[in-house]
Amino acid sequence: MRKINENISEIKEKIEELKGKEVKMQVNRGRKKIENYEAIIETIYPSVFTVKLKSPNVVEIMSYSYSEVLCGDVKISLKKFV
Repeated sequence: MRKINENISEIKEKIEELKGKEVKMQVNRGRKKIENYEAIIETIYPSVFTVKLKSPNVVEIMSYSYSEVLCGDVKISLKKFV
């Protein structure tokens, strides 16, 4: 069992701070399937948030719940510009 250091409201506040910014996302899909995305956090709702994936040909919007971030299935970090 994982030790949880944050609660949902703290995660929601951190995601609200990242709204409109480019982020790197790592999503655990299970069975050793890890997907990495570059995205922009679009909209924040009470239970979920949406991200717009940065892809040259396709505009794709995905939604994730705050509990997925809490459990570690979704990891979000601010994209560093070099």
